[in-house]
Amino acid sequence: MTVQADVHPLHIHEMMARLGIGRDAVVSPRSGLRYQTALHRCEACSAEKECKKRLDRAPAAITSAPWFCLNADILFELQYDQRGHAGSRKNRQVLLTLNTLRKRSMRR
Repeated sequence: MTVQADVHPLHIHEMMARLGIGRDAVVSPRSGLRYQTALHRCEACSAEKECKKRLDRAPAAITSAPWFCLNADILFELQYDQRGHAGSRKNRQVLLTLNTLRKRSMRR
């Protein structure tokens, strides 16, 4: 039995690149676990076509993941950690907002 590896192409790598998240951002155990979680979420995501459309239309650099992205919280945390913004009041508020939006979308 042959398993096709690319049944559901992952857009997480392109999304990370456009958000400015480098490969070095996922080397610590904590960020590595976040990255693995993001990969699994992306594999299970039902918005693959919408994601692809957004990436096709988006500029080379973007500031945040689309509202429907299951990984918006993780991608924000990876950006936050990579840029060394720990302690920034504004970024904490943005993270809280993303978490609130994610919880609301999960209720639907």
